[in-house]
Amino acid sequence: MAEESEDGGERSEEPTQRRLEEARKRGDIAKSQEVNSWFLLAGGTLALAMFGRDVSSELAAQLGGLLGDAAAVSFDGRALQALAMRLSIIVGVAIGLPVVILCAGAVLGHVVQNGVVWTLDPITPRLSKISPLAGLKRVFSKRSLALLLKGVLKLAIVGAALTFVVWPERARLETLPWLDLSRLGPYLLDLVLRAVSAALAVLAVVAALDWLFERQSWLTRQRMSLREIKEEFKQQEGDPHIKARIRQLRLQRGRRRMMARLPEASVVIANPTHYAVALKYETGMNAPLCIAKGADRVALRIRELAEEHGVPVVENPPLARALHAVIEIDGEVPSEYYRAVAEIIGYVMRLKRGRLQ
Repeated sequence: MAEESEDGGERSEEPTQRRLEEARKRGDIAKSQEVNSWFLLAGGTLALAMFGRDVSSELAAQLGGLLGDAAAVSFDGRALQALAMRLSIIVGVAIGLPVVILCAGAVLGHVVQNGVVWTLDPITPRLSKISPLAGLKRVFSKRSLALLLKGVLKLAIVGAALTFVVWPERARLETLPWLDLSRLGPYLLDLVLRAVSAALAVLAVVAALDWLFERQSWLTRQRMSLREIKEEFKQQEGDPHIKARIRQLRLQRGRRRMMARLPEASVVIANPTHYAVALKYETGMNAPLCIAKGADRVALRIRELAEEHGVPVVENPPLARALHAVIEIDGEVPSEYYRAVAEIIGYVMRLKRGRLQ
């Protein structure tokens, strides 16, 4: 069943990209602890394989002499402090690089899943985090049950893999108490590396499946109701009613400006009832300019104003339709219509000269 949102709507719709980005900013991301554990274990295995033998040999060499001559070691205040400092340096140098590799593995486990995410939201104090009721809900939720079953299954699988590696060595393991120390270390290191490698191979599959499960669970939590999608659309695009009103107001202002310029027109080319295009031409212009155009009611209004201001109206339906389709306000007449428009403007200018005479 689909979940319900806070407004009571059913969360049946896939989350939008904005919803996913907001969740990421809050630190709400798909995160698998199994992937983190795998990278941490892989880092430990790499460190053990690269430095295990050298570190054990170095520690044995450094500490062997100290233990072999323990009777000569002074334990007064200054000597004991110097001894502790020396032991700290030896151990720190020996395990410093392996620890760095372990830390890198832990960080890499987070980065591989979601990249770098900087947010303080998860650690921000909230009453819901300390609410006993909220805590009980988390403990007895479906997610907690799924995590429990997943943990038991992982232990069973990893245990089977380790048994597969260690069981053939059971006879030799019984002889370890009598094994020479020079051979004990390399043998145990090799056995541990084989066991951990087998565990890594199994956990790689477990981590991949767990990440897919966590990703799908996260996407399910981010689902939205139809109302939430509509609200988000309004926030991003604005209320459609308001946008339509703004477009209407802009269109009205544009028409008023257009009509106010109509007295400047040299001629209005019209279809008797459907189209009207007002053109202005003065000596020195490259081509006539369109200062007004319209269809139906706007066309009739252009004709009325033209007649009121003494602007000639010439009826030429084909030319009126063509100019209305291709020319924009304050745009020049296209070259293919020069001849037809020039004939009309010439006719109008001859009429004006005749009136003046």
